[in-house]
Amino acid sequence: MKAVKFILSLLFGLMFINAGLNKFFNYMPMEKPTPEQMKVLSAFGEIAWLMPLVGAVEVIGGLLFIFPKTRALGAIVILPVMVGIVAHVFTLDKSPSMMATVGVMFLINLWMIIDNREKYKHLVS
Repeated sequence: MKAVKFILSLLFGLMFINAGLNKFFNYMPMEKPTPEQMKVLSAFGEIAWLMPLVGAVEVIGGLLFIFPKTRALGAIVILPVMVGIVAHVFTLDKSPSMMATVGVMFLINLWMIIDNREKYKHLVS
């Protein structure tokens, strides 16, 4: 089980590191956005600091998620970004393949949070 957890955590972390670095270097082509997505992207463009912040959180959270000692912190750092991705994909994108991918990634994130719940107990008691 430890090997499965490590492999999933490594892939999850690398996906977020890649997505975060893409926000800085724009090396992955983007599909043509729908009119609704264009509204969202133009709104993000108005807030110049938002996308670099999200990219930095993705890179830092992805790095933390990979290593077992910091995985609990990485899962919490990534959670708000993951919720935003889920909300975007399930409301605007609605691509079945993206919904499946994001759904699996969200479940991995929740699994790591639940698996590390003992580390969070002192934060809420």
